[in-house]
Amino acid sequence: MSREEEHERFDREIEAMGVRIKDANTVKVRDDVFDEVTLMALYKLVHKKLLSVIGGPISTGKEANVFYGERDGQGVAIKIYRIQTANFKAMTEYLAGDRRFSSVRGTRKGLIFAWTKKEYSNLARAHDAGIPVPEPLAFDRNILLMGFLGRDEVPYPQLRNADIEDYGAVYRDILGYIQRLYQEARLVHADLSEYNILYHEKPYLIDMGQAVTLDHPRAPAFLVRDIKNLNRYFSRYCDVPDEQEIISAITGTERRQPAQPGEG
Repeated sequence: MSREEEHERFDREIEAMGVRIKDANTVKVRDDVFDEVTLMALYKLVHKKLLSVIGGPISTGKEANVFYGERDGQGVAIKIYRIQTANFKAMTEYLAGDRRFSSVRGTRKGLIFAWTKKEYSNLARAHDAGIPVPEPLAFDRNILLMGFLGRDEVPYPQLRNADIEDYGAVYRDILGYIQRLYQEARLVHADLSEYNILYHEKPYLIDMGQAVTLDHPRAPAFLVRDIKNLNRYFSRYCDVPDEQEIISAITGTERRQPAQPGEG
């Protein structure tokens, strides 16, 4: 079958599901994203009336592609993990020490499915704790549906590209999120940086797939790394407290809120 015939088949299958393709850019990445596994997951989500429109790509990467979509006129983010190119070894490290997923073994496909479920679960924990994250809506196989963080089909900017007036206030907000994530959701983000925080009037944490529960053997090291990354970035713009002081407050070894910039 020629590439043109493959494209025609793809279009027919998507249309048969009742999904409207809103952006021509979507088809530019269809060859290596919308494989048979993904189409089956997409079909199930559409069948459940969770998705009616697929728009253009929001972000593309080695691990996953994120597309804009709609459900009943409301924006959603469609995150599709790429089975062939995702980092199998790195994912195994985060899953192996997590009791929720420690029994996952076998194929790359099975691992990706577990990772998708893990991100959904992590988002649900964070959302229930009142932390600003994408609202988890549904998942199937390697597809995760989330609330869309943006306006007019344009996502909010990453922290590193955002127009921020008061860096100290934003920094304190994020420290509060990390503390609530730890104490209430019982999670460590484990990959926090200026790339995984969006900003529009307030910061939002994203990319929660690698977040681990507190009993993960590397949770303390991941928390230290998150704080180091946060302080590395914000130290350019405002005063930041000592890393150990922050960690002590977050973990409850000191019974007070994280230190404010300039204290100590």
